[in-house]
Amino acid sequence: MSSSSALITGASRGIGRAIALALAREGFNIAINYATSAAAAQEVQRQVESAGVRAVVIQADISSAADRRRLADEAWAAFGRIDLLVNNAGIAPSARADLLEASEESFDKLISTNLKGPYFLTQLIARKMIQAQPIGSPKIINVASVSAYAPSTNRGDYCVAKAGLSMMTKLYAARLAEYGINVYEIRPGIIETDMTGPVKATYDKLILQDELTPIRRWGKPEDVARAVVAIAKDLLPFSTGEVINVDGGFHLRRL
Repeated sequence: MSSSSALITGASRGIGRAIALALAREGFNIAINYATSAAAAQEVQRQVESAGVRAVVIQADISSAADRRRLADEAWAAFGRIDLLVNNAGIAPSARADLLEASEESFDKLISTNLKGPYFLTQLIARKMIQAQPIGSPKIINVASVSAYAPSTNRGDYCVAKAGLSMMTKLYAARLAEYGINVYEIRPGIIETDMTGPVKATYDKLILQDELTPIRRWGKPEDVARAVVAIAKDLLPFSTGEVINVDGGFHLRRL
């Protein structure tokens, strides 16, 4: 088994949970970050450890600077290193609101969690990676969204945050390449999670009847996890700043 270690934010459910379990099966020790779902995080820990690796659960709200520092320190201390950071944590708007009606309060909350949080957590972890002068190839993965380029005018804050996360990938890829740290963006499409549950009927029609995506099914969290595993296993060593679409072909323009 590899002694490599991964820190995954928002790992108690959905895409983050699938990533944690997939990496555990590849021999990674896992730092499981969660904000509010302690019981769910502990269940993920149990499943990760059943794969024969170590796991630690760390509560932290990544929108908080103090929590980010504590998360970085505790994750690093748990394993003595972090080889892979997966910035997955994110929230949906508290209420979908038209662009002309949306509030600053909602915007600030969402940007703090979905963009500012990963931006500065990456800074903290990257500094530690550089100082450790690790053997191997540390990596950082940002889980963005097709909302980085596909506008939804009733959740503009979410789209702006994901677009920012996409640029953040390019920035850190350019800055960290000299240290042998590759940075990637995974861009999921319509994935079946708790977050998309409230709009399931709408997307069922768009996918199955209106052929929104060439691959006519919902994406699964495990689809995203497989892309993470490919990067984690160093199958893309000559790529950085790369976008990997996991969207059923949504990004294709068709006549």
